[in-house]
Amino acid sequence: MNTIKYVSPTERVKVWLADRALHIRFNNPERRNALSVDMWEAVLPLLKQAEADDEVRVVVFSGEGDKAFVAGADISQFEKERSGSDAVQRYDRMAEDTLMGIHRFPKPTIAVIRGFCVGGGANVAVSCDLRLAADNARFSIPATKLGLGYRYTAMKNLVDLVGPGAAKDIFFTARMVEASEAYNMGLVNRIVPVGELDALVEQYVGLVAVGAPLTLRAGKQIIAACLEPAGEAELEHCASLIMDCFNSEDYKEGRKAFNEKRPPVFVGR
Repeated sequence: MNTIKYVSPTERVKVWLADRALHIRFNNPERRNALSVDMWEAVLPLLKQAEADDEVRVVVFSGEGDKAFVAGADISQFEKERSGSDAVQRYDRMAEDTLMGIHRFPKPTIAVIRGFCVGGGANVAVSCDLRLAADNARFSIPATKLGLGYRYTAMKNLVDLVGPGAAKDIFFTARMVEASEAYNMGLVNRIVPVGELDALVEQYVGLVAVGAPLTLRAGKQIIAACLEPAGEAELEHCASLIMDCFNSEDYKEGRKAFNEKRPPVFVGR
């Protein structure tokens, strides 16, 4: 039985647990869900709770309303929070910690994208494992229009996802990329009409949530390792992750359920 209670530290981030999915929704609609400091800071504590909660099998990020997933960072705070050298370092460390916390989160993550997905919002989406988009989704990284420095980790996540050619196109031009083009370049996994997005998310959550947790965790880490130069230590770690799956109760349950022609019931051990 789940005993963890999820409470967001700010009204600008909503959180709820449903059907083994933890939903984190950016709630700043008057600014198209632009990320303020309190929104950035709300994410990591929720993820830490979700990592320890066996009931949570997947985390779903979304934005309030149909106009935007996240339309970038809240530029109105830049003069105060991102102007001097010390302030820039503090802000970038906070954003880095949040984005890498999403990227390295051991359970699957899904970004649900309606409308604008810009700047920091694109970074959040790219940090997730899967991106499900409505056909009104629009993507842009306008760093060159603002004179911002772009962190290595954020750029690497983008390059790993779409390749260097598409990453240069997105970054150099700062243009708005429509949903169909985003799908063709591999920026999103699926596109559906706006009215069908909730059903698609429900379908994906259902498919992921019934998967063996140890296998999902191992697969996510091994896919990440595939993007790095293969060293002996990394290969040994991947091998140990695979053996953890084969030695688990879930592997026994998977075989038994297959033979008994019934859905498996995985417990994550």
